[in-house]
Amino acid sequence: MAKKIRVLIIDDSASIRQTLAHVLEQDPDIEIMAVASDPFMAARKLQEEIPDVITLDVEMPRMDGITFLRKLMAQRPIPVVMCSSLTEAGSETLIQALEAGAVDVILKSKIGAADGLADDAMRIREVVKSASHARLSNVRRAAGTIRSAAAEGPAKKLTADVMLPPPTGRAMAKTTEMVVCVGASTGGTEALREFLEELPANAPGMVIVQHMPEKFTAAFAKRLNGLCEVEVKEAVDGDPVLRGHVLIAPGDKHMLLERQGARYYVSVKTGPLVSRHRPSVDVLFRSAARSAGSNAMGIIMTGMGDDGARGMLEMHQAGAYTVAQDEASSVVFGMPKEAIAKGGVDRILPLDQIAREVLMTQQKF
Repeated sequence: MAKKIRVLIIDDSASIRQTLAHVLEQDPDIEIMAVASDPFMAARKLQEEIPDVITLDVEMPRMDGITFLRKLMAQRPIPVVMCSSLTEAGSETLIQALEAGAVDVILKSKIGAADGLADDAMRIREVVKSASHARLSNVRRAAGTIRSAAAEGPAKKLTADVMLPPPTGRAMAKTTEMVVCVGASTGGTEALREFLEELPANAPGMVIVQHMPEKFTAAFAKRLNGLCEVEVKEAVDGDPVLRGHVLIAPGDKHMLLERQGARYYVSVKTGPLVSRHRPSVDVLFRSAARSAGSNAMGIIMTGMGDDGARGMLEMHQAGAYTVAQDEASSVVFGMPKEAIAKGGVDRILPLDQIAREVLMTQQKF
């Protein structure tokens, strides 16, 4: 029998602890090792046995979650998933947590709401399972290098089959502009920071899907914008894709690349989960295959699962140049591995060489 993923839940709310334990135990591969109401009780539990994953509340009595996370990462690194409320302040704090070494984020509001929990329970379990595969050496290396620092009307709803039909066999004529499409998940927040910090202000226009909950993508984009030479923002439906600008798909929305003449722009839409995610890398990549063809470059980074593998293959078949992050530099080598296995990857590179590859490719346009 395969070893189960053992989880320690740390939260001062008894109802949250109970609900989260119930959600996680619905997966036969997960078991609850213990629960704790604060970091001091958790420390005593950790003296007895070590879990595979910790879920950690941000705001707790006696010691806040960020302080505990930093102490844990300095002394005994364990994959940590942060649990926070859906607020602007909570979003800013969660960005700090990811920089301090947390692997991913769970929304407390979804855990506490019966109507939202059913829809999000699968993601909660996926996040914990992904965290159990994290290579903490890469998480800690990234955390240690931090530097201080619109169309009118509602978005159109996607159909039930949000997966676009494959592009036609005709290759789209090259233009003088290149568009870069990037997908990432577990470990991607720091991978993207490292990647984007290396780009100059005149880098190609870029669209990014990072698996994150709603609200957090806005804080994430704001953080990156303060660190990078390129302009970074959370995408709004109708935003143009421009040189020197980076658009990040908003959490809980899909983002597609569209083209009108020589102009690229994004559509931000509601819709069902695709490849178990919303936003989905597959949705972005498949739209890029149809709208940009050989004018696009696709990059798939660290993450669990196979989201983006099918879309990258279609980009490759449409003439796009495709790159996957290598295993050694990935926190979780899931998404790149699946894309490589499908045959849609032209080149495999370590994270610190991907920005240079983008600029070299740009020179060919």
